Amino acid sequence: MATYDLIADLPVTIDGYELERLSAQLGPTFTRVTTVIRLRGAGHDGIGEDVIYESDDQDAQLAAGPVLPITGAFTLASLAARLEEVDLFPTPPAREPSRDYRRWAYESAALDLALRQSETTLHAVLGREPRPVNFVASTRLTGEPPTVEGVRKRRAIAPNLRFKLDPENDWTPELIDELAALDCVDTFDLKGFYKGTVVEVQTDPELYRRCAEAVPGAFLEDPDLSVPTAAAALEPHRDRITWDAPLHSVADIEALPFPPQTINSKPSRFGPLERLLAVYDHCAERGIGIYGGGQGELGCGRGQLQYLASLFHPDTPNDIAPSQYNLPDPPAGLPAPPLEPAPSATGFRWEANTT
Repeated sequence: MATYDLIADLPVTIDGYELERLSAQLGPTFTRVTTVIRLRGAGHDGIGEDVIYESDDQDAQLAAGPVLPITGAFTLASLAARLEEVDLFPTPPAREPSRDYRRWAYESAALDLALRQSETTLHAVLGREPRPVNFVASTRLTGEPPTVEGVRKRRAIAPNLRFKLDPENDWTPELIDELAALDCVDTFDLKGFYKGTVVEVQTDPELYRRCAEAVPGAFLEDPDLSVPTAAAALEPHRDRITWDAPLHSVADIEALPFPPQTINSKPSRFGPLERLLAVYDHCAERGIGIYGGGQGELGCGRGQLQYLASLFHPDTPNDIAPSQYNLPDPPAGLPAPPLEPAPSATGFRWEANTT
């Protein structure tokens, strides 16, 4: 049986919904904005988080208010069909992938509400036991020139903490060697699919080669293999190449230039629950490893990712550290990996990250 079939017929009643804006200053010029979707029905509420990066898209939704025609009695499958028919955007989004991000917010909130109305949990319905969740922290090395200070600062909080890092064009061989000596990098995100964005990195075959050789155990995520010299630099390390940004469905996995051994699964990238769970099934059937990834969640969304990781890929380098690790100066006392299971008594929530 497909995993989605286990939840598709769960009943859910929606009487209305509310929107709540969250924001956090994550850098000198970057304020992260997300929106909590709170569906209400039959004396319960269900929450999800819209992680679209463009604040104008978030503000447009808040300005329009709860106007979507999604009230009534559904199953999760019939609600998904309704959401397929409804335009969730009062104005077109700045980027087309944002449609999946918002769809995930509403479907995850509906899943939470359906489970709470049925007085059960996701792990009970799926027949899976939550397990301790390994996580890594994702941070950009700052400074001119960049330094490993951010890595050291976070490891002072959790000495066993490991990292997913974004190599940039100003990284020197000495900096890469320093990271290798720290022995704490599980993934290099090469950002090969972010051309024209604020996190764009120019494809640099020598940067690719140095990172791959300096940290031979690290995953090499989203390289730009359209540049022949970059592809050649990573050819000896093909088994460590993983994918994230181009993946929105099973079809996208099958369309990759070669079968992956591992992928990064960000639920919001897949959008509908059916598409996400189909990816889990596809990878399990083909022996493809999964590590989870976040999108800068500020509220309940991060806990929901940790919940999913606890059920489907608890032991991998999941880029879903508690959100406060993303702050420029993370506070002392944050949990170290692994996170102990913390599902709520009902619903699709992780108690330590409920908004």
